[in-house]
Amino acid sequence: MDVQTSATRRVLVAKPRGYCAGVDRAVQAVERALEQYGAPVYVRKQIVHNTHVVKTLEERGAVFVEETEEVPEGAIVVFSAHGVAPAVHEEAAGRRLKTIDATCPLVTKVHNEAKRFAAKDYDILLIGHEGHEEVEGTAGEAPEHIQLVDGLDGVEEVSVRDPEKVVWLSQTTLSVDETTETVARLRTRFPNLIDPPSDDICYATSNRQTAVKRIAAESDLVIVVGSANSSNSKRLVEVAKDYGAAASYLVDDASFVREEWLEGVRTVGLTSGASVPEELVQGVLAKLAGLGFADVEEVESVQESMRFALPHELRRDLRAG
Repeated sequence: MDVQTSATRRVLVAKPRGYCAGVDRAVQAVERALEQYGAPVYVRKQIVHNTHVVKTLEERGAVFVEETEEVPEGAIVVFSAHGVAPAVHEEAAGRRLKTIDATCPLVTKVHNEAKRFAAKDYDILLIGHEGHEEVEGTAGEAPEHIQLVDGLDGVEEVSVRDPEKVVWLSQTTLSVDETTETVARLRTRFPNLIDPPSDDICYATSNRQTAVKRIAAESDLVIVVGSANSSNSKRLVEVAKDYGAAASYLVDDASFVREEWLEGVRTVGLTSGASVPEELVQGVLAKLAGLGFADVEEVESVQESMRFALPHELRRDLRAG
């Protein structure tokens, strides 16, 4: 349909969107831990990068801390979906903390790849964003072997010991297109660069980017629901612009939507990052409906059925309980 001639103000809602299996598992881990052990349950860093999720869990008795040293000795601490370095596990053991590791299994896969290639004495080029918790956790597995490549600008700074023994890995929440371009540029410097055994960018990140590409070309404006510290949510804003949307904005919830964005707009695209509960998307839809965008069409690009079991430490105690 030609959005410029459509008489109806409409919303195209991307599917899949919102919670991925790793986020769902991590949030459930905190919820079930609170039920099993009672408050407080400590969580190192934000369990997932969404302010509403964190606030909701705080109201139920979760206590979020930046570092393990802030957790009282012997208490329960949950490690976030983004993963932690081995040094964090060691520190927790030293403080006799009961740990529940809610690291996404797809992040754990990257950690295992890093350990395996480091054991074979490879130089590992980790494509990701400096300071992101996932990058810090992965790099901590083999700091003497890993160099961070923060996008295309970081390629020329790479220095390796042996060009024949170089492998790339990546943060799981990156732009698929930008990562492909970064790898291609790395390969011009290191023609024998080895790929990871399987794609490091997680299925949910890839699927949500595919879905937003599908609606962007038909949308005058794309709204992405997600928090500012969510890497995968910010990538969705970029992808929407790259694939045809005249404008794209990141909003935490409906209160951030501005009426002036909708002036002259016929079609709004709507999606959400992998750490966003569906109720926030529904809130944006309700606000858009109140502003005249009542015609809603869901556009499904990929079907998802991935599920992850709860962390084994929690499953063990739930069975025993």
